[in-house]
Amino acid sequence: MRFKSLLLAVALLFTHGAFADAIRQTKSEHYDAFRQLEADLPTPNVYRTASGAPGTQYWQQRADHQIKVALNEENQSISATETIQYANNSPDTLRYIWIQLDQNRFADGSIARLTETASAGENNEDVLSYGTLAAAQRHADVEHGFRIESVTDNRGRNLEHTIVDTMMRIDLPQALRTGQSTTFSISWSFNIIEESVIGGRGGYDHFPENDTYIYFLAQWHPKLAAYTDYGGWKHQQFLGAGEFTQEFGNYEVEITVPADHIVSATGVLQNESAVLTAEQRRRLNAARSSDKPMFIVTPEEAIENEKEGTTDTRTWIYKADNVRDFAWASSRKFIWDAMIHRQEDGEFKEVLAMSFYPQEAEPLWSQYSTHSVVHTLEVYSRFSFPYPYPTAQSVNAWEGGGMEYPMITFNGRRPEPFEADEGDPDADGKPARTYSRSAKHGLVGVIIHEIGHIYFPMTVNTDERQWTWMDEGINSFLQYLAELEWEEDFHNHRENYSILEHISEYMTSENQVPIMTQSDSILQFGPNGYTKPAASLVVLRETVLGRDLFDFAFREYAQRWKFKRPTPSDFFRTLEDASGIDLDWFWRGWYYSTDHVDIAITSMREYKVSTRDPEIEMDLGRQERADEVPETLAQIRNREEGRTMRIERFPELNDFYNENDEYTVTNADRNKYTMLIDELEDWERVALKRAAIDDDFVYFVDFQNIGGLVSPLPLLITDVDGNEEFLMIPAEVWRLDSQAATKLLIRDRAIASIEVDPRRQTADADFSNNSFPSRIEKSRLELYKSEDETRDEMADMLRMLHEAKGGGDKSEAVPLEPTGN
Repeated sequence: MRFKSLLLAVALLFTHGAFADAIRQTKSEHYDAFRQLEADLPTPNVYRTASGAPGTQYWQQRADHQIKVALNEENQSISATETIQYANNSPDTLRYIWIQLDQNRFADGSIARLTETASAGENNEDVLSYGTLAAAQRHADVEHGFRIESVTDNRGRNLEHTIVDTMMRIDLPQALRTGQSTTFSISWSFNIIEESVIGGRGGYDHFPENDTYIYFLAQWHPKLAAYTDYGGWKHQQFLGAGEFTQEFGNYEVEITVPADHIVSATGVLQNESAVLTAEQRRRLNAARSSDKPMFIVTPEEAIENEKEGTTDTRTWIYKADNVRDFAWASSRKFIWDAMIHRQEDGEFKEVLAMSFYPQEAEPLWSQYSTHSVVHTLEVYSRFSFPYPYPTAQSVNAWEGGGMEYPMITFNGRRPEPFEADEGDPDADGKPARTYSRSAKHGLVGVIIHEIGHIYFPMTVNTDERQWTWMDEGINSFLQYLAELEWEEDFHNHRENYSILEHISEYMTSENQVPIMTQSDSILQFGPNGYTKPAASLVVLRETVLGRDLFDFAFREYAQRWKFKRPTPSDFFRTLEDASGIDLDWFWRGWYYSTDHVDIAITSMREYKVSTRDPEIEMDLGRQERADEVPETLAQIRNREEGRTMRIERFPELNDFYNENDEYTVTNADRNKYTMLIDELEDWERVALKRAAIDDDFVYFVDFQNIGGLVSPLPLLITDVDGNEEFLMIPAEVWRLDSQAATKLLIRDRAIASIEVDPRRQTADADFSNNSFPSRIEKSRLELYKSEDETRDEMADMLRMLHEAKGGGDKSEAVPLEPTGN
């Protein structure tokens, strides 16, 4: 628990001030942005080394599951039994074990539900959304959460157990020592939530037009809480935001569903002949050698299949080895397509990529889903390790969003129904559904993201409940790289193609906490857990380390911790260890603070090296004064008017100073120069002579760190002839003063301008101060015309009434009326 407490303390310190520090470094206001992070990270040990690698005595627990589950479509519920074999590989003796009961998050009286807070409108007024009201009504009508029916040992004897919200403690009759295993069984049931109403990571989607369903079951079975070397039992309650950390094991699951259902699940189907037709098996075998998606269940067959239900059932049997979870989906609506992904290395040379989706997802899904799965495997494997499982599946479970599990993902995005204009002669030839550019990119993006999660955290098994960024942030970074390899200008960050353009608004906001904040306490969850850490890794790869160093180091991290459980310190240490670059300043600024990048060029001064030779310098001084100080206007106009100077009329008034200006070289000047040269060391005389020959331009450029987050300085230097030079100044330029730095530049041509971050590679939040001299900001101005908003009730009453079509936004507010109490 020491590490967890320390991280919380550090996060709180940085929340209260941009330049706060855990330890005062000096008596001044100096902030050491480069203070070594080792002072704050946990001490290396036999489990986790100082290099970031697993130690010689690293351990983790294991839990194997055998499950039988039946879906009841009459009332949208499941009932199941499981037998778990739990192996204690830790050096500790365990007298009890903890089980996750994730469905209890939805139960009456759960901490998650009791601590939900009310929403407020833009002006802080009370707001009740339709979605919130509908969820409350559903909870009132249907009981949710696990019904634990029995907990028994391998001889059928009851085991003492205590349910604590979303956790259950099972008291062992005999202590479980190091190297021992225990076997026990749990029977349970629960009502499946309607995801669109309750909101969650699993549930069902109802299609009322023909009363059909898609069931997607996640967090559906009791499973072992993780027991770790860094935190003991990971039994923080499931409040909704912080996800999961689990133990690896083998699963054998029998899923009994209506006979007309198609089932997608973690693992490999074991009884194809019992659940698939001969034609479906033939198509599936053909898909195993196809480099393009092939239908196993065609759209036409799916339409026919969903017309009628059945009371018959079939049992689908799936096996999955070395996975940390198991999920499944079932529906009579499913179209099913598949193709093969081949990889040279890894345990599985051929991976079957598959998609399952209803007719309502067409034509978007058949064109893009399975290709997106394979594209993800190609890109992610290059950055980490070969895909470690035999299948990878994408299931259209809902309208939007996504969720990941080993070998199976639940993904959103569907096209919109298209209605031709009344009287359109070409209406019959137009598609029934269309999709927007954002829907297309959104589908590809969410599938990349969720399939990518099979690498992180389903294989690199990070603690999602504690550190959201370690799976969501790292995965969002790789998603961004994969999207850039899908097509150029991939548009998945609002109006910005670049994630670095997108993140600056969040990083300058006030209502935020450091990335290292525990998952359930995060403010602005998406930007904090997903986008900011992803953006940080883009900066690290493209700007700080460069691609070669970063890619090697990141791949080393992934391969070190494949099928193991890394912590942030393991990630930080590995990237430094493998890259050979001290990155403590980077982790401290990006992950432990709420500072942002805003670097300004505040001043630039130009010089030439003086030869100190009066024969040269006086002439130059005379010319510089003439160039810099204009002739007095009155003097010019006197000349234009033909005024005669007095000394012209009385020449006897001229003296030495009329014949010699202030730049005339005197003998005293010459003697002073001789004395200066005599006093110089030999190497100093050589340098001065060389400078006189080179005649270079010397510049002092002042930079200010306005945002507080130290950053490298990518510079574009343009000389007076239009030649461009790109110069990268490392972040260490700020090591002595994190707020201001002056850089010396020597060039053989005069500099016309300097720009910081011209390629937008640092996440700088304000580009208006990045150039010297300053640039004029260009934009376009729309003319404003006021509109008459006066109501004409008589005319309004004559308007034709339209039928309500429904489909509104769940977040819209319910009209509220004060009761006067």
